Amino acid sequence: MRRTRIDLTQRPFIVIWEATRACTLACRHCRATAAPHRDSDELTTLQAFALMDEVATFGSPPPFGSPPPFFVITGGDPFERPDLLELVSYGSAIGIPVAVSPSGTAALNRANLSRVYAAGAHAISLSIDGATPDTHDAFRGVAGSFEHTVRGWREACEIGLKVQINTTVTPDNIAELPDILAMIAERGALTWSIFFLVPTGRGEHLRQLTAEQAEDVLNFCYDADKIVALKTTEAPAFRRVCIQRTICEELGLDPVVELGLGEDYRRLSQRLSGGASITSRLRRPPVQVSAARGFVFISHTGEVYPSGFLPLSAGNVCETSLSDLYRSSDLFVSIRDTDAPHGRCGRCEFRAVCGGSRPRAYGATRDLYADDPLCAYTPASFGHAQEVADAIDWGTGSTTTAPPQRPTTTRRPR
Repeated sequence: MRRTRIDLTQRPFIVIWEATRACTLACRHCRATAAPHRDSDELTTLQAFALMDEVATFGSPPPFGSPPPFFVITGGDPFERPDLLELVSYGSAIGIPVAVSPSGTAALNRANLSRVYAAGAHAISLSIDGATPDTHDAFRGVAGSFEHTVRGWREACEIGLKVQINTTVTPDNIAELPDILAMIAERGALTWSIFFLVPTGRGEHLRQLTAEQAEDVLNFCYDADKIVALKTTEAPAFRRVCIQRTICEELGLDPVVELGLGEDYRRLSQRLSGGASITSRLRRPPVQVSAARGFVFISHTGEVYPSGFLPLSAGNVCETSLSDLYRSSDLFVSIRDTDAPHGRCGRCEFRAVCGGSRPRAYGATRDLYADDPLCAYTPASFGHAQEVADAIDWGTGSTTTAPPQRPTTTRRPR
């Protein structure tokens, strides 16, 4: 695992702010159940400035300090906020690295992207959920979204914005992952972020990957990360897979046999090896960032969540400081305790670097500490105990803390 130089119990690595829920798309998986119009209870411009002031305080001064967290303005569609340029400009002026995550609509055009870039945004993230317009547009609920997104991707690169491509993987698009990878390798992107669906919002009733399919996709992600920079969202088991695959490579073991990988992996890896135009890159281990540990989500009304996919609020930034909620709230402190989960997650030798997706466990069972249902791994089944222990010790820094108390109260989102 790749350790950060910051204490993730004291400050986040990334802050996501849902500036609005207004959006003209009707995405099948939307955690926010976005609507066409803005909510009157959204944070005002001045409240948003105050929020960014708080985010800036997480940083510490040079020469030995660390910069503030990455600040991502998302939605809904942030282009639905008329003050977006003011927000970007303010954040940039106080030293926050600001990114914007717009929807694939007609508003994603060169003029708007140029204004955002001029205001100080350093990056954008765009969603590509299929390698064809049919697949992507069916997922996003509006015809033409694929065309808008691909054009915006090209124009953002031409303007000078860094681009992250997000893909939510489902049973309907799993076969297109190698084609999306080829698009990214050809067009260029800073990062490919693979989202693993959590049953919340509109996604609550969508068909999910099986645990076995998820295992195959995670192993494909390990291979793909040698081609483009890749990270996962709501798949902390990817850190386990990276350790397992690295050990397999060091010991000369076939991962298909050693890890019991299935047909989906075989098909995906065959497609991957067939990409003649794709060249290998030096991969980097994943950063150990997950819900409440390096990550915080703030809703359009100011509610503070460990993840955008976990509908339990620690409080509101209009009432309590973001730093207090992140560092000290019962909810955040408890989720950071890797000994809190029970069942397989609680017994797993990889729990210090994984711990399972707490949002998915809650979404599936309403038990925050239950097993992650998308994980197929049986504790201790991999073996190679010394190699695993060495990898985990290096990744965690071998620090131990007393287990904090579980939260007694949490707030539902407004």
